[in-house]
Amino acid sequence: MMLTAVTASAQKIAYTDFKLKNGLQVILHQDKSAPVVAVSVMYHVGSKDEQPNRTGFAHFFEHLLFEGSANIKKGEFQNIVSANGGQNNANTSVDRTFYYEIFPSNQLETGLWLESERMLHPVINEIGVKTQNEVVKEEKRLRYDNQPYGNFLGEIRKRLFTKHPYRWIPIGSMADLDAASLAEFQDFFKKFYTPANAVLVIAGDIDITKTKSLVENYFADIPPGAPIVKSAYVEEPITKELIDTTYDSNIQIPAIMAGYRIPGITSDDNTAIEMVSSVLSTGKSSRLYKKMVDEKKNSLQVGSFNNSMEDYGAYILYAIPNNNTDIDTLLKDIDEEIVKLQTELISEAEFTKLQNQFENDYLENNNRMIKVAENLATGYTFYKNINNINVELDKIRKITRQDIQLVAKKYLNPNQRVLLYYLPKK
Repeated sequence: MMLTAVTASAQKIAYTDFKLKNGLQVILHQDKSAPVVAVSVMYHVGSKDEQPNRTGFAHFFEHLLFEGSANIKKGEFQNIVSANGGQNNANTSVDRTFYYEIFPSNQLETGLWLESERMLHPVINEIGVKTQNEVVKEEKRLRYDNQPYGNFLGEIRKRLFTKHPYRWIPIGSMADLDAASLAEFQDFFKKFYTPANAVLVIAGDIDITKTKSLVENYFADIPPGAPIVKSAYVEEPITKELIDTTYDSNIQIPAIMAGYRIPGITSDDNTAIEMVSSVLSTGKSSRLYKKMVDEKKNSLQVGSFNNSMEDYGAYILYAIPNNNTDIDTLLKDIDEEIVKLQTELISEAEFTKLQNQFENDYLENNNRMIKVAENLATGYTFYKNINNINVELDKIRKITRQDIQLVAKKYLNPNQRVLLYYLPKK
């Protein structure tokens, strides 16, 4: 077991890290400001690790692994958490699955036991699969199928990516889940939910020495599992604007959407695109909101966001018209603002405001124990650098006005995008 430690300095997140013999990476962050502890496990598995005819597995396991274990009866996981004054949750992305509990610090051992049970011997049987299948179907109906514009991300991604599994979203296909056998679910767990494919982060009011001992007790004997070889998918550059139309029976007002494929989360260009997105659409003082909602009043809503992922990203802009404005007019207004970013440096005042905003976001993103735990896990999983949490702000501060102009020129051109007309289904 190898140990390293990072000493706290001004605004730095101090941590201790070590790796068990079975490959489980462990990160401990001590903060005694409140008698609370967050116990979390991030598995490096998401929807990109699925087969095209078996989509939705990673998200399905987010639900399935609450079913119980060899020592936890069906439906008891949540009861144990609540009875010990805790709360818990999980979420799945295209690239990882994150489970956590937040407990009073005297219940640290309860959290470790629960997560070790989930990793070592969860119950994966026909009853649990059938139960969670219905839960996932209901979630899909509520969040996607019956939600206005609910499927827009999936519609853009399946056009933006042709080879990469990013072409489907984590909720996946209900037909794929229905068609899967119990053995396929069990094999998926056996392959991906292993110590060597995970990072355990404990943050809060802990004693480091005692916590190390508890981690050893609960996790050291879990078998490491077979090494995982991740598939690599390379997308050809988009060199011609891809224009398409899709229909949504849940909407009465059309929308225009543009998606650009950009580098993955660890790229400096990705960070600069985040700043582009902020300039264009974050808040009522942003360029697109002021122009299209406030001044021209031709849009009910306009916005953009950076869908950051490990291998690639998707930068997406959208607008919903007001007063029956033609949606091509909205696209023209958006494109004009992008061209301004490509041809003119943003002002010093706008840039200072942008830097302050990103610094505030960074501080906000590290102001709770569970967020610190998640950010430490993200650093290890994607950046191969646990200390990423402490250098992230420096990376943001290094972005210049010129960098913002350059990424706009490099990635946000009409011949590099998917243009989607999102229309009411009559």
